Amino acid sequence: MSDIPIYGLDKELADKAQSKYDPKREAEAREWIEAVVGEPFASNNFQESLKDGVLLAKLALKVIPGTTFKPNVSKMPFKQMENINYFLQALDKVGVPKQEQFQTIDLFEGKNMNQVVDSIFSLSRHAVKAGFTGPLLGPKLHDKREMHFSDEQLKQGKNIIGLQMGYAGGANASGVSFGSRREIGGRDPNAR
Repeated sequence: MSDIPIYGLDKELADKAQSKYDPKREAEAREWIEAVVGEPFASNNFQESLKDGVLLAKLALKVIPGTTFKPNVSKMPFKQMENINYFLQALDKVGVPKQEQFQTIDLFEGKNMNQVVDSIFSLSRHAVKAGFTGPLLGPKLHDKREMHFSDEQLKQGKNIIGLQMGYAGGANASGVSFGSRREIGGRDPNAR
């Protein structure tokens, strides 16, 4: 994060995002990236090591089939952001949903590192589903399971009334009277 102090609502939002950050998940993501790429992180700081996008580009080249871009090792910020953008385009190729991807600024300025870690977990799941044979990070994506019913089974299902329709067992119309006064407190003992 930058050294500029933040106040008010921005501070509250930053504190809330920081409270959700899980260093264990970061460590798992770091280990997975190092295992797949085959080289260690440049520093102990997760964000600083990924900020230039080179390690992410190498990760995409190993994990995502059909990825062909060459990482730019320049120290110029726009080139580093370009590397990150190429990585995000590669995430699209493997099928990582947009809502599970981080934005370039999230990593480059360290604004939302939790989303960066989540994106790496998502990349692992989707890459394994697409045919990557390396290690899996986090839970496996579910496989589609289609159910087929015969016409006889479908007909039997139409005869079943589910409990979502409500339960009316024991209901009757006793105590219902039409046209008479409603007695709330009972009958008046003095009435004739």
